[in-house]
Amino acid sequence: MRENSVKILGKDYLGQILQLTKQLNPTLTSSELESRQLQMFEFENYTCFGLFEDEVLIGVASGWITVRLYSDRQLEIDNFVIDSDLQSNGYGKLFITEIELWAKANNCKTVELNTYVQNDRSHKFYFNKGYRILGFHFQKKF
Repeated sequence: MRENSVKILGKDYLGQILQLTKQLNPTLTSSELESRQLQMFEFENYTCFGLFEDEVLIGVASGWITVRLYSDRQLEIDNFVIDSDLQSNGYGKLFITEIELWAKANNCKTVELNTYVQNDRSHKFYFNKGYRILGFHFQKKF
């Protein structure tokens, strides 16, 4: 029987993290992903979560603890990805449930996230996990 576990990841998992985040961000170069991931590790409020199956990393997610006026202390999930070869097998549900438990244990009042507009599969997934749309996320590039 396979064993699943969720662990907090450090820079020692960088190569494996990048393999998975590349699946979510195929237009970014490997050097761009590496540079950004290393910068993320430098923030005190950043946590990188890893989902393992029998010690093989099969999912990653970034987490940012912040405080917002509308929600109080929150965990914002970012870059949530399960290896594309293993999607639709229940790993995402297991992974997000464990991340939510971690957020509760760390005194977060909410878990929040953004998902790409065109990613219909993720919308259904998050709705099924009890998430709701609060608004629109706007971006201005420089």
